[in-house]
Amino acid sequence: MGKRQYGQFCGLVRAVELVGERWTLLIVRDLLVSPKRYTDLKRGLPRIPTNVLSARLKELEVAGIVERRVRPRPDGSVVYALTEYGADLEDVVLALGRWGARALGEPGPDEIVTTDSLVMALRTTFLPEVAQAQGDATYEIRLGDVVAHARVAGGELAAARGEAADADLVIDSGPALRALLAGELTPDDALADGIVAITGPKELLTAFTRSFRI
Repeated sequence: MGKRQYGQFCGLVRAVELVGERWTLLIVRDLLVSPKRYTDLKRGLPRIPTNVLSARLKELEVAGIVERRVRPRPDGSVVYALTEYGADLEDVVLALGRWGARALGEPGPDEIVTTDSLVMALRTTFLPEVAQAQGDATYEIRLGDVVAHARVAGGELAAARGEAADADLVIDSGPALRALLAGELTPDDALADGIVAITGPKELLTAFTRSFRI
């Protein structure tokens, strides 16, 4: 089946034609975190059929949104990365994520959080001006086996996969993280109920929930 054509001369229409197919924006989301091998993309999107992933990557390459790169030796593996044109989608993806987060509710039994989706959630919910007033800090967020960290300095954010050796606060959570960021659950209540655990000053959990907000 060919790609959808809407028959209208409009920038929004062209954008939908380029990235509106199923799975495409999730591929872009994960590549906004870092370039990835095909197997990395498949691992981060376990439900995507392999033929669909291949087709979407080819479409994105043809559109000039994604390019293949060869990592330096001794690795030498081929990775997919966003072009400069593709990276311009970041603001769009963050805005859509921010808008969609308001309708998240509680996770379904078969819904997962991936490391890349957590990194992008941190970027999506970050409030620079508020964070600057809270002061600099490095946060490590753990949702089971999924770990990411966020460095906040001067009101700017650097969020990435994995642990932070110099974390000022480590947050162990689960679905309660969404409620914290939505203001539906206070840090004190989350800690008292045992649904969130921290290593570090309790005051930093308050700063975190102010700096990152749905």
